Amino acid sequence: MRQTLRKAGGSLVMTIPKSFVAQNGLSEGSQVELVLSGKKMMVEAMPKPKYKLNELLAEMPQEFPLVEQWDELQETGLEKN
Repeated sequence: MRQTLRKAGGSLVMTIPKSFVAQNGLSEGSQVELVLSGKKMMVEAMPKPKYKLNELLAEMPQEFPLVEQWDELQETGLEKN
């Protein structure tokens, strides 16, 4: 697929094909990895991180206040997704 580079500020930009965006679940703000090798550049979609409540809680500083039993409440949204 051939792309035309455009000037944006002090950089050159190109668009990402809609099919690649859809296939990899990308949106504005998504991060991608650029792999550079000589005259070649490969764009790799980064996997979306999977968060688990107990892991996030373990990273929370101990000095932050914790509401009693809030972590024992029933799920209300997309916590497992």
